[in-house]
Amino acid sequence: MITAVRNGEVQRVSELAASTTTYIPTNSAMEDWTALHEAAHCGHVNCMKALLKVDKRTLQEQTALLIATDRKHLECVKCLLEAGADPDISNKNKETPLYKACQQGSIDIVRVILAFGGSVNQRCYRGWTALHEAVRHGSPELCETLLQAGAAIDAPNAHGITPLLEAARHGRTTIMDYLICKGAGVNLQSCEGTTALSEASKHGQRGMIELLLRHHADANKASKTGLLPLHIAAQHGQREIVSLLLPVTSRVKIRQSGITPLHLAAEFNQEEVVNFLIKIGCDVNARLSHERSAMFHDHRTTALYCAVAAGNAGVVDSLLRAGANPNLDPFSPLLVAVRQGSFRIISSLVEHGADVNVHIPAHPTDFPGVLFCTHHQGLLRYLLDNGCQAQDCFSQRTHSEMENYLCLFVPNLYLQFCEWVTSPSVCHMAAPLISLLLEYTGNVRLCSRVTECLNGKQEWVAIKGKKQLSKCINHTAEHGCSVD
Repeated sequence: MITAVRNGEVQRVSELAASTTTYIPTNSAMEDWTALHEAAHCGHVNCMKALLKVDKRTLQEQTALLIATDRKHLECVKCLLEAGADPDISNKNKETPLYKACQQGSIDIVRVILAFGGSVNQRCYRGWTALHEAVRHGSPELCETLLQAGAAIDAPNAHGITPLLEAARHGRTTIMDYLICKGAGVNLQSCEGTTALSEASKHGQRGMIELLLRHHADANKASKTGLLPLHIAAQHGQREIVSLLLPVTSRVKIRQSGITPLHLAAEFNQEEVVNFLIKIGCDVNARLSHERSAMFHDHRTTALYCAVAAGNAGVVDSLLRAGANPNLDPFSPLLVAVRQGSFRIISSLVEHGADVNVHIPAHPTDFPGVLFCTHHQGLLRYLLDNGCQAQDCFSQRTHSEMENYLCLFVPNLYLQFCEWVTSPSVCHMAAPLISLLLEYTGNVRLCSRVTECLNGKQEWVAIKGKKQLSKCINHTAEHGCSVD
């Protein structure tokens, strides 16, 4: 039977249909297909007429009509509908023949199905309608046909995406223009707060942006994340779109969002947008709101920090040249650059006044935080050459002094250099590190813990030769290494 159907042998099909059950054996490709389904699939309309049992469905609940539609066999579709096939029976995904016809862009089949009473607003399991599929396919003719048949122009899918939003997502400017002229809601939002304008901003559709603005699209509608279309354009590097949206975006709304377009452009390495925003006078030292800052584990606040964290030296240079302050963030951008080992960014930050003796808030110490972030001798030497205080590693600080500086972070707790440098994770680096530090400080006393760590290492003799060491003193909880 199946061979006869595939070969289009009408007489043989008729003979077999009169004397046998016409099921194809079930397999992974075709679950419970009958010969009728196979005829619809192959487009053999005369074989189909010989077999007609119009509403029999496969295990995927596909009718012969849906299969013929999906395969774009117009004559088979006509034959099935004329024989009484129900045009609204869907498959397991709730996709109807009309939905499939729009998905395939088959305008003639769409018209035939509609002529036989196909429901124009039936939804698939995700809430998509035939109009959504027509928009996605990019056919104005399909859209017009569906709207004339009564399609709901602003029907949202399960995520609140309307056909107009779908047009914006796929860059269908012509269809968008048509839908707007037919009354589509320009400012409707999806469940995530997305609008057609924000979608067009993401994809850099200038013509679409201009069309939407002419039809009074609101540039000040924020998404659920609080981002405006301007933010989204900056994040995605759409400089031209940023320039279009700036004049129609409220500065109050930007402040209420808690984040500037400059932050997003810096975070996502959009150097062209960063330079444009700097050129038009955006505040390079604007800070994230407390709520925005708290979304990041490092509690960053500035666009400069975002650029350093992203490792974009070009953006860092642009921001610093425009006056960005490298010492505003709770966790210093310099420490981030040191951890990354980016000498270009480190040197740019230092040249523009970054504090080389900054501490790490979460790990208060009595020595510069840069030592925590790298063991790279070349970087440390550069920082020491540019003001990093080596003597702080050997000078005693009173507890009260440290508490005044660090009380906001970890009260009554700080780490001394000698405790840190002799710890199991660092002690293997102690000798070269102390040898380097001694080149930048005067005579020092080393505690017993440090001398015990260094004793026996080949660098020990050289260390003693570099500086005249006074008598070692015992390490206590209150006394560490010190400068004479």
